[in-house]
Amino acid sequence: MPLISNLIDNIGKKKVFTKMNLRWGYNNVKVKEEDEWKAAFSILEDAYKLTVMFFGLANSLAIFQAIINDFLRDLIETGDIVACIDDVMIEMEMEEEQDKIVEEILKKNGRE
Repeated sequence: MPLISNLIDNIGKKKVFTKMNLRWGYNNVKVKEEDEWKAAFSILEDAYKLTVMFFGLANSLAIFQAIINDFLRDLIETGDIVACIDDVMIEMEMEEEQDKIVEEILKKNGRE
């Protein structure tokens, strides 16, 4: 997780901001097949194994943050974007640069 003080320091000279919410990303992360039993639960007489990650699992937020950091590593290292769990904020000085970063994120995600 990024430190709030570092995020505020980075915002200083930026003028254009875009916030993206990775709304459906979190529930699309697959649980390893050998770990599905750890997320099992039962209702009445039936037992269910979840195949995707959910908020109630221990360390699930940290795992999701690590996935996002890895996915956007090259953009995060430039200091132009910040990722905090399922939110991505793009910070730039000029709007044209902002559009390029948004397009790059969409390409990484397989959308154009």
